[in-house]
Amino acid sequence: MPPVTAAGREPSRVLSDTGIVFGRYLRQTLRSRIGLVFGLLQPLLFLVLFGPLLEDVPLGGRGDSWQVLVPGLLVQLGLFSAAFAGFGILVEKQTGVVERMRVTPVSRLALLLGRVLRDVLVLLVQSLLLVLVGTAFGLRAPVPGVVVGFLFTGLLALSLASLSYALAMRVDTPQEFAPVVNAVNLPAVLLSGVLLPMSLAPAWLDAVSRLVPFRYVVDAVRAAYVGDYGDGTVLLGAAVAAALAAVSVTAGTHLFRRAGA
Repeated sequence: MPPVTAAGREPSRVLSDTGIVFGRYLRQTLRSRIGLVFGLLQPLLFLVLFGPLLEDVPLGGRGDSWQVLVPGLLVQLGLFSAAFAGFGILVEKQTGVVERMRVTPVSRLALLLGRVLRDVLVLLVQSLLLVLVGTAFGLRAPVPGVVVGFLFTGLLALSLASLSYALAMRVDTPQEFAPVVNAVNLPAVLLSGVLLPMSLAPAWLDAVSRLVPFRYVVDAVRAAYVGDYGDGTVLLGAAVAAALAAVSVTAGTHLFRRAGA
């Protein structure tokens, strides 16, 4: 039997280390139930306090108001939750946790992937709760469409959490981190049409919004929620989400490793 080389051991080591890091941060998250609740609070408030206002408003798209609002809130949940995931590393840097991790033999890639997978799982659980509450208010969507929406949400969390952790490793304080994230998130939310379809916007604003990749994700999830999988909207959204995830994870991994986590 040929000996196992270092190169052959590397993938299995990364997987093993990722599982260890994922388990550590998942246990940490489960002990912080308040953070889980408040992470879901904002989209639930939009759902409960804003959703009923749209029930009799013509939104110019397919499906009813809940099939328009809930997919947008899923993307909004990803934009806010995953994009601010890096705050955890800022706390760890201040308390010396990152310094202690630097002297361990744990794979640097696993230190990123374990955290990101925790964020994806948490966001999917929050998304499920959001859909269940939306169903209680009147949302009716095909099960395959809901599953497609969860897949898009997971890809979005993978992308944004990777970039968020990389950014957190490059700055030292929340005062540096938060303005950068807000500067990206605010126009992304406004131009992706998470609350109202961009088809309602004037032509110039609709054209600008097409430069924002999250718009295609929102449109794809809305199409899936009305069971329309064949007009290319879902396929285009999937291509954009996959490309965004590939670029973000690659860039996030590179920056995270260079920062020496």
